[in-house]
Amino acid sequence: MLTKTVDVNEVEMSLKELLSLVSEGTEIVLTEDNTPRVRLVPIASQTGPQIAGISGQGILRDRPLPDELWTGSA
Repeated sequence: MLTKTVDVNEVEMSLKELLSLVSEGTEIVLTEDNTPRVRLVPIASQTGPQIAGISGQGILRDRPLPDELWTGSA
């Protein structure tokens, strides 16, 4: 992912322009006095059913279980 750093005191782009860059895949880091303050990244879209369990990284996910699990039709 491409990263663009923008100082909040020098930002000339509108928020709408920044969001457009983010939606195209650019990560925006807003800085103040060369200190990173905010990172704008797109929200990951969720595809497929949400199933509670352990992900490939070993992280427990808290998501609703599909109806098929309860009805035995999976």
